[in-house]
Amino acid sequence: MSEKIEIRTTGAPAPAHTFSQGVRKGSFVQVSGQGPVDPATSEYLYPGDVAAQTTRTLENVKAIVEAGGATFDDVVMLRVYLTKREDFSTMNDAYGAFVSAHTSGDVLPSRTTVFTGLPREEMLVEIDAVAIV
Repeated sequence: MSEKIEIRTTGAPAPAHTFSQGVRKGSFVQVSGQGPVDPATSEYLYPGDVAAQTTRTLENVKAIVEAGGATFDDVVMLRVYLTKREDFSTMNDAYGAFVSAHTSGDVLPSRTTVFTGLPREEMLVEIDAVAIV
């Protein structure tokens, strides 16, 4: 049985509550939900701009994936949480650009998109990930 290991990196914001940035167990890497937060300042960025928030959020996810010993190519699932249905197309364009730029080959990660409330009013998007090394 493999040990469960906490993933920590300064390349993504520190968790604001009682959870880890990510966890690795064996070849499985789970990234906690990330938002559009600057890792250096802990400030929420790009108010009202879902495209910029999506890109920043994915950068945070990628930093945690890499700190867990995986690459973005190892990501098999991304879950996107949006506050507004009307932001879907804009988020999808930013998401597609980022994922295409950081994935080699033809197989992109699976994805689910959910419309919901988020913990902070300024958050328009939150994303978590699963990677298999």
